[in-house]
Amino acid sequence: MDEQTTTGTSGISADERQWGMIAHLSALAGLIVPFGHVLGPLIVWLVKKDTMPFVDDQGKEALNFQITLSIALFITGLLIFVVIGMLLMPLVGLAGLILTVIAGIKANEGVAYRYPFTLRLIK
Repeated sequence: MDEQTTTGTSGISADERQWGMIAHLSALAGLIVPFGHVLGPLIVWLVKKDTMPFVDDQGKEALNFQITLSIALFITGLLIFVVIGMLLMPLVGLAGLILTVIAGIKANEGVAYRYPFTLRLIK
């Protein structure tokens, strides 16, 4: 079988796997661009959702996680006033970074990754 068409038994094309990975890793744009962590996955999902089912699934998953992460960071920002937020905010940010990279790797392997503790707001 051609690598570009399908791989292994998953039946997910290399192109879909790559775009699935980009859907997750585009959230790292938030390190440079304000709200980039939400805009990156949103743009990838909107562009590819109708033509690539795997990217539709992974784009929604990435977007839901980034929205959940934004809510968690907002809450920890409020908790800074009672000191505990100073401890929680870096932990939440680090967990978000690690889970985003893991999700990108899994998507590139053709695995439909599910983030833990994620609100499924977009179905």
